[in-house]
Amino acid sequence: MKYELNKIYNMDCLEFMKQVPDKYFDLVLTDPPYGINAAAKGSVGGGSFRGKAKDFGAKDWDAYIPSKEVFEEIKRISKNQIIFGGNYFIEHLYNTRCMITWYKHANMPDRTFANCEHAWTSFDNNSHVYSFLWDGFIQQDMANKEERHHPTQKPVELFKMILRDYAVKNNYTKIFDPFGGSGTTAIACKSLGLDFCITELEPDYVAIANKRLEAVQGSLF
Repeated sequence: MKYELNKIYNMDCLEFMKQVPDKYFDLVLTDPPYGINAAAKGSVGGGSFRGKAKDFGAKDWDAYIPSKEVFEEIKRISKNQIIFGGNYFIEHLYNTRCMITWYKHANMPDRTFANCEHAWTSFDNNSHVYSFLWDGFIQQDMANKEERHHPTQKPVELFKMILRDYAVKNNYTKIFDPFGGSGTTAIACKSLGLDFCITELEPDYVAIANKRLEAVQGSLF
């Protein structure tokens, strides 16, 4: 493969994947666009008792779901896959008994967002629920609160839990994320001493992800 590991590439994921050999990566862990225009308004969160909504900047990357070809390439270049929002891409995936559900504890009475999200996986395991509080400005570890840089950003600690269970336990060392966003997958991998490769089309997200990576210390514990 012409590209190096442990880097974030500002490029189209399909262009990247077409140059990757079959089953080169052990695992794809990714959170693709759901096609629900989550980034169209830019501002996310807020409310009278939570404070002002954060403005991430209006973008159109979530106007459509990825094409069938993208999902076929994801499956071709990796041994296994974990794809958040899998319930939005049913036509491009296949039946599985191993779904991951992330329970956010987001149960405030005026919530307009889901209190859980689902990830499709290719593993032949039992389904798994991860519980991690992530409700607007409220996070599970408020003493080490994670700054939000992206309207659909996932918690680094959540991805670390998933990687421990589905990568570390299987001796998987090479992880790919075709929709890198603000770098959650890369940061979680670096924290756990796993090799990663990330693509992201938005240059400002790439800059944010690289800046976040600079602060990460690797550890297998």
